[in-house]
Amino acid sequence: MTEPERRLWRKLRSRQLFGLKFKRQIPIGPYIVDFLCEECGIVVEVDGETHASQVSYDRCRDRYLNRAGFYVLRVGNADVMENWEGVLLRIAQVCGR
Repeated sequence: MTEPERRLWRKLRSRQLFGLKFKRQIPIGPYIVDFLCEECGIVVEVDGETHASQVSYDRCRDRYLNRAGFYVLRVGNADVMENWEGVLLRIAQVCGR
C-alpha cells in the first residue's frame, strides 16, 4: 500500500467510520480494489499521479465495478494526505451516514 492508502486505512479499519466494515485490497472480478464496504456497496480508490496516464483503464474498470453493483469513489493522494477528514466525510456521505 502507498502512504496515502495506509493513512486512510488507519481511519477506516476496525469499524471506526460510523461502524462500517471496510476491507482492503479485495479482488472483484479481474481487479483488486483499494477499499470495499460491502454493506454500502462502495469501492474507495486512492489515486496517485499514475492515474493521470491511465484514464481509459480506470474508466473501463469503473464501468465493470458499476455493473457488478458497486459505486466507485475516487479520492486523490493529496486529498488523503492534506484533507483526510474531508475524505472521510465524503465516504460517510456516499454511505448515507
